[in-house]
Amino acid sequence: MREVHDRIDDQLEELVRCLRPGELPDARSAAAAAADVCPEHRRRTYGTWVWYPWSGRLVHVLPAEEFRLVRTDRNRDRITRAQQRTLLGRRIGVLGLSVGNSAALTCAMEGVGGSFRLADFDRFGLSNMNRLRGGVHDLGVEKTVLCARQMVEIDPYLDIEICREGLTEQTIEEFFGTSPGSGLDLLVEECDTLWAKVAAREHARARRVPVLMDMNDRGMLDVERFDQEPDRPLFHGRVDGLTADEVRGLDPAGALDVLLRIVDADRLSPAMTDALSRIGDTLSSWPQLASGVMLGGALVTDTARRILLGGAVPSGRSYVDLEQLVSADRAASPVGAAP
Repeated sequence: MREVHDRIDDQLEELVRCLRPGELPDARSAAAAAADVCPEHRRRTYGTWVWYPWSGRLVHVLPAEEFRLVRTDRNRDRITRAQQRTLLGRRIGVLGLSVGNSAALTCAMEGVGGSFRLADFDRFGLSNMNRLRGGVHDLGVEKTVLCARQMVEIDPYLDIEICREGLTEQTIEEFFGTSPGSGLDLLVEECDTLWAKVAAREHARARRVPVLMDMNDRGMLDVERFDQEPDRPLFHGRVDGLTADEVRGLDPAGALDVLLRIVDADRLSPAMTDALSRIGDTLSSWPQLASGVMLGGALVTDTARRILLGGAVPSGRSYVDLEQLVSADRAASPVGAAP
């Protein structure tokens, strides 16, 4: 153990201020109200002591309900407390934890989902650090493990399962849930493997699970509402009924052709279009930027929240292209003028 971190007094004072906004004018009144919730002599055993073995920290936090009330209090009423409780009862699957890491962490931070299933076969490498949150001390850690660690450092009460082999024929059933009440409520698909992309949607459609995918190019977000449209064609019909079994028979050129149809090759950014012909020659892989990944995490989380709360979010493809939205080609408004 390297560090004992006990700030339970501060957390209790935050708790009473959240419960009684505007009623506690100074620190003394807040401390007295905190003592009513938990007298000082009982505080050492109050709440939960959380052990983080990878960092050697032992941290003292409020009990689960109080912890989450305080941690999400400043969401109100963009997200009401009733809505927050609803969201905590949902399970989200995240497939692919480079781009998907940002979506998973943003969901955890916002309180969108109380249970998560994470799948990826890869480990955190130095070249991932251009877009994936982690430090040099995390190099070599499995991406599922890294993401789960980061999430429980935000909320130690989250229920997180990891699939270290990624999505395969052997793991896909368990990933989607095999027992009553264990199924996913929403899937975030951010993997690079074509078979997994197709197979995940086949299973999601069969189980009526909505799917979100961020492209990390031009702020493209895909929404497939298989929960509302169980007969909807995969990828909005762009792959002409191609199945996961058929994908296995494709050569590299055929697989690339399918991927280009999925992402609408004629709508890619100029930089991505230029990169396509150079991957494997002068480029080692798809170009990605941290800013695009963070934007994708925000788009996925906002959309997932609205879907899980029953909002009217239709299937389709949307673009939040910052180069177009914030551009010299757009006429600037005079200072002080309404947009």
